[in-house]
Amino acid sequence: MSLAAVLEDPDKADAVVADGVRILDEEVAAKRGIAGVALRAGYKAVKAIKPGVIAEILVRLLPQFAEATDPFYAKAKETGDVHGYFAEHDGEIADALLEITDARVRRSTNRVIKRGYRSLRPQARKHTRESVPRVAELIEKHVG
Repeated sequence: MSLAAVLEDPDKADAVVADGVRILDEEVAAKRGIAGVALRAGYKAVKAIKPGVIAEILVRLLPQFAEATDPFYAKAKETGDVHGYFAEHDGEIADALLEITDARVRRSTNRVIKRGYRSLRPQARKHTRESVPRVAELIEKHVG
């Protein structure tokens, strides 16, 4: 089974989104330093302006994220060590996920979103790489 297949079931997709929101909240809350302060402030502002927006974004992006991560997960399952494989390939996985968000922002006509994304993008690969182990956990939990 794949994450893409799991997302075809609305109830299972809702559970994946809920876990995805929880993981994002926890990842952002754990960021430290000046960059962490800026990231937490921006994330909090976005959530305050439009409650539920993080879940909405995940609903839109998860099918593409699944398509990007499913090949990694399949290879990881073959090795028998999903967490180890994801840790070893965290840069490639981060790049695959960021290609999706980069493309989405390029197509956006919203200047505020584009400006906000551009300000956060320089650190995005680092933060995304750091979250890859949690991505592996999410996929394992919902795909098996």
